Amino acid sequence: MRHACALMAALLLGSAAPAQEPLPVIAVPPLTTPDDKPIGNGQTTLGIAWEASKLIASDLRTTAETLAIPPDQKDYYSYPEVTAPTFSRWRAKGAKAVLTGFVRAQPDGRLAVGCYVYDVEKGRALGRIGFVVDADDWRRAAHKCSGLAYEGLTGAPGVFDTRIAYVAKTGTGTAEVTRIAVMDSDGRNHNYLTAGDTLVLTPRLSPNGDRLAYVSFTGGRPHVRIADVASGDQRPLVQGDMTSFAPRYSPDGRRIVFSMLAAGNSDIYVVGAAGGVPQRLTSSPGIDTSPSFSPDGTKILFESDRSGSQQLYVMDSNGADQRRISFTGGWYAAPEWSPDGERVAFARRGSDGLRIGVMSADGRDERLLTSGPRDEGPNWAASGRELIFQRTDLAGRSGIYRMPLSGGDARKIAIPQDGADPDWSGPRE
Repeated sequence: MRHACALMAALLLGSAAPAQEPLPVIAVPPLTTPDDKPIGNGQTTLGIAWEASKLIASDLRTTAETLAIPPDQKDYYSYPEVTAPTFSRWRAKGAKAVLTGFVRAQPDGRLAVGCYVYDVEKGRALGRIGFVVDADDWRRAAHKCSGLAYEGLTGAPGVFDTRIAYVAKTGTGTAEVTRIAVMDSDGRNHNYLTAGDTLVLTPRLSPNGDRLAYVSFTGGRPHVRIADVASGDQRPLVQGDMTSFAPRYSPDGRRIVFSMLAAGNSDIYVVGAAGGVPQRLTSSPGIDTSPSFSPDGTKILFESDRSGSQQLYVMDSNGADQRRISFTGGWYAAPEWSPDGERVAFARRGSDGLRIGVMSADGRDERLLTSGPRDEGPNWAASGRELIFQRTDLAGRSGIYRMPLSGGDARKIAIPQDGADPDWSGPRE
């Protein structure tokens, strides 16, 4: 509705407003089933097909790049019609694409789910996906169908079957309790990986969201720990009692880059995700921290105060060719490379407060996206089309927000308590 109103306003204002490209519309008629079978818990294949259809349309409406025509029972296709939709019907409704699909019960009690995305104008397939899931995992199947549609329309991967990790905060002052929380991108399956008996910081998910690196103050000193999201099993990243912090996975999930304090100097190190002997990458006096791999794994972005103030630097993944890229004033922190490698997100502190911005990977074309007063910790969506970040209000309450790079207001994510240090995984396997 928001996108439709904006488009209508532009049309009514004529030359008073710049022309806008209409958002691509995708129709989501109800998914079908060859026969309506009970699958336990009072559910049937037809009921799950209908709920999955609504979830797909809801997923696509959360983006700033697509408009979805929600499912309507009168548009129901029979099972044989799924691969032969009536394109003229959707052309008449202004749709650029249509998503069809099915849910079918398997003999072993699981569900087979298939989805197809078609270009309505050209009458050809844009993509298809199919898999078998446990009956109670149909939501993930629907999210993957949403991702297929989103990628078919935009060329970018969707964020629907991803995970978000953050620091959950309750209480205040010395009574504050922090826990590492993980949830699906739509807020479902929310759970805590730590008990709240010690301070925790900076959770960072592996690319597919199955593992997580974070900082724990167990024993009174910060150190990086690794947690398995499914089982909750945990271990230290490196052995010994060295102070370590600011971890982040490499794009292939095989390495972790982090900061470690030695002889009063904070430097960047890299180690295998399974542990081992860390390799030191920086040695300049000062604080080098918040490292982030480029998408191809060949370079590392980080922040350093070696010049007298916090600025952004980049180096080769072996530590060579270290060079500064931020020169426009202010203090820069928490940099992260975009999924396409073209841009860098960061937090900048200046006279106007702490704000989120982006720049090209070589430091040019800086653009601030938020107005503060205290926005920090930006993290890219897998699509590269939006950011997640932490916003703290004037009363000191912190929350997690999503914001499209195309502009507009940031949207607060509903979580059970205050939240900080968000991180967004890539698509799950």
